[in-house]
Amino acid sequence: MYAVIATGGKQEKVVEGQRLRVELLGVDDGSDVSFTPVLVVDGDRVLTGSDAALASVAAKVVGTERGEKIDGFTYKRRTNQRRRYGHRQNYNVIEITSITA
Repeated sequence: MYAVIATGGKQEKVVEGQRLRVELLGVDDGSDVSFTPVLVVDGDRVLTGSDAALASVAAKVVGTERGEKIDGFTYKRRTNQRRRYGHRQNYNVIEITSITA
């Protein structure tokens, strides 16, 4: 059985026991979170829309990690204007504990 959840403006396909990085959820490490799935597939049945709203996906926040460094550079020609910047995004690592249909 797998489900498609929406979190952080993105959709992810998840199965039980899977670990994945999602945008920060604003909860402490070790706490449990619940997601409302967009789509649930259980063998031959596919639940979508209002049927999938009755299902739920439970996960546990394992920890926090940082993404890869993004380097940026802007400039305007002939004016000696240059600017370098960098960014690293913070993510929560979650582990899917159960999918109930």
